[in-house]
Amino acid sequence: MPNFPDWHGTTILAVRKGGSTVIAGDGQVTMGQTVVKSAARKVRRLADGRVLAGFAGATADAFTLIERLEAKLEQYPEQLARACVDLAKDWRTDRYLRRLEAMLLVADKGSIFTVTGVGDVLEPDIGVAAIGSGGNYALAAATALMDTDRTAEQIARRAMGIAADICVYTNRELVLERLDG
Repeated sequence: MPNFPDWHGTTILAVRKGGSTVIAGDGQVTMGQTVVKSAARKVRRLADGRVLAGFAGATADAFTLIERLEAKLEQYPEQLARACVDLAKDWRTDRYLRRLEAMLLVADKGSIFTVTGVGDVLEPDIGVAAIGSGGNYALAAATALMDTDRTAEQIARRAMGIAADICVYTNRELVLERLDG
């Protein structure tokens, strides 16, 4: 699928538990096999701090998508699902947006969504979602930790550490944003 982004090069994890929603992202930026930056900020607050977004893929493409998502959130305030679906629809059908190679992980106090350029808007069953090259490692670790007494933030930090231990494209320089319910 030519429009599907390569998940290579980052790890973004969202965890919702106990009234808190957290998105954590590592800071590593690579070009091929070379680390060019170790403390990049791949997690942002949107909609006056009510929405969190993390991205994987091409940075300029991700910023374009985040700007579009912010516009959708202004158009549909307090309706994150509708804003994400509308963004995915535009992303899939617009000639310019179709070429963007990135993925978004978006959350508010009650929902988490993975948004892709192939039209997917996926909400996880258990309050954990991840994207990026280390995403599956972080997802597995966080899923295993969900039935412990750890908080959403503790789960995210531990799961991201496990992903950093396994994925060479993930580091321990975390940016973590939290929303409390």
